[in-house]
Amino acid sequence: MRALSRQLPIPALAVVLAIACAACGSSSSPGTAAASAASSGTFPVTIAAANGTVHIPARPTAIISLAPALTEMLYAVGAGHHVDRLDLVVESGDTGNLTKRLAAFKIPVLELPAPAALPGVYSEFTELGRATGHVAQAATENAAIRGQVAAIVAGLPHRSQPASYYYELDTTYYSVTSDTFVGHLLGLLGLKSIADAAKGAAAAGGYPQLSAEYILRANPDYILLADTICCHQSAATVAARPGWSSLTAVKDGHIILLNDDIASRWGPRIVDLLHTVAAALAKHGQ
Repeated sequence: MRALSRQLPIPALAVVLAIACAACGSSSSPGTAAASAASSGTFPVTIAAANGTVHIPARPTAIISLAPALTEMLYAVGAGHHVDRLDLVVESGDTGNLTKRLAAFKIPVLELPAPAALPGVYSEFTELGRATGHVAQAATENAAIRGQVAAIVAGLPHRSQPASYYYELDTTYYSVTSDTFVGHLLGLLGLKSIADAAKGAAAAGGYPQLSAEYILRANPDYILLADTICCHQSAATVAARPGWSSLTAVKDGHIILLNDDIASRWGPRIVDLLHTVAAALAKHGQ
């Protein structure tokens, strides 16, 4: 639950490797790939990814994405119709040491982990655009997201002081600090996480496990539930927790329900997340 995007299960890696073996004997003609690339990008390209320098010799026509957020980003830049085959693998983390295992088949693996803030999103769109030969589409998507984020932020009244929030990842009270990607997004809306002051928050990578007592003491202005699907949480279930009915956020109805998937991905859906939270803040006059 603490990761921003779910990974492909380890057993599924065997399927990827099996496809890789089959692809070795049935790859498309380099000449054809190069000609196609010429219309929307220049190949070969070299991408600086989390797993090092990745060399992509020709425009990929067969791509496997192992992270939902990256899959959505591939579709956004116009490379979606090439997803789920194989001459480029895109992942957010090196699950099962996949980079090394696919090196034997000379299949490039592009590792693009969850970014720390919005500039990282724009950078990953750019890198995916270059890697797939969809440079213009990636630039267009970046411009669209920038514009939408700016409009959402501009639509909210200015705060003299940030409002506090508790962001719930699951019912064991894992949360996020303001230094995480989600925290940075919510910071644009004038919000600050109560988890910032939690003991061990930095050691937990910004995803500390809080206690009910800690949350009750912090008394956040807002509660954001990112576990409405996985854990069936709602305003009613929160209010029913021992002592929680006394929280300011509960009494004022400041409980914001989020779609788990939208809240966990850093691609095009960040606009949906910001819009949902901003709409709730506007509804409450904040």
